[in-house]
Amino acid sequence: MAHNKSAKKRILQTVVKTERNRYYRTKFKNIVKAVNQAVEANDSTLANDKLKVANKQIHSLVSKGFIKKTTAARKVSRLHKMVNKLEA
Repeated sequence: MAHNKSAKKRILQTVVKTERNRYYRTKFKNIVKAVNQAVEANDSTLANDKLKVANKQIHSLVSKGFIKKTTAARKVSRLHKMVNKLEA
């Protein structure tokens, strides 16, 4: 257990950040999963709708500092490729 005030504060901050990151990680996975399920169901209109939502939400995670801009661009690009392949 921490003995000084700054160590106790760091423990509390770590708990808060861990919870926040866990929430964002789950949200991120569910966003991608929703697009994948729409593609697997061969529903192009649903996939396009989910893709628009995913694009906005993934880039909002960038502004929060959860993921890097290049990571978000790569994920969105791969989702776009899947949806475009479905339409073709």
